[in-house]
Amino acid sequence: MSIIALTISLFLVLNSLGNIPLFVGFLNKFDIKRQRRIITRELLIGLIILLLFNFFGNTILGLLGISQPIIGIAGGTLLFIIALGMIFPRQQDKRQEVLSRQEPYIFPLAMPLTAGPGSIATVMLYSELHNPWIMTGVILMAWIPTYLVLLASSNLKHFLGQKGLLACQKFGGMLICLIAVQMFTSGIMTILQEAFHI
Repeated sequence: MSIIALTISLFLVLNSLGNIPLFVGFLNKFDIKRQRRIITRELLIGLIILLLFNFFGNTILGLLGISQPIIGIAGGTLLFIIALGMIFPRQQDKRQEVLSRQEPYIFPLAMPLTAGPGSIATVMLYSELHNPWIMTGVILMAWIPTYLVLLASSNLKHFLGQKGLLACQKFGGMLICLIAVQMFTSGIMTILQEAFHI
């Protein structure tokens, strides 16, 4: 597989276009400048995670005794809980309002939306087939357009208005719900296949 094909494949797995409603839904309460700062930070953290798994993926999971299906099941469960909160927002007391204004940190924007089970598995698979240093270049070439696409999503707040953002939040919640179920069921299926040698 050529470097260009690897880059396009990883870019599609990172799914920046599909993640736009999710990022807008999570960040709509912040101004554009703060949104861009959060996106930059979270995408950089996601990049570092992908690079770590590029070089040390099997070693890290082996030391922790964690398999990739378990990451999918745990990430899917947490995302599903978040998705329900986005689709069916509850009345918040003052303490909850303060917490809701806090910036997302690592979870869920950096991981698992950027560095999720799919992208981690893809990076680990390709790094076994190619030199990890070549894969570092591939990861960077796929990450840069992903970052630019998601950075542009911060401008949507200005154009959509409050009702549009609320609609985006609910739509993003539905997408997150689908992603969560997919991650969870994929993890379960992989465990069953490994257990019964299907």
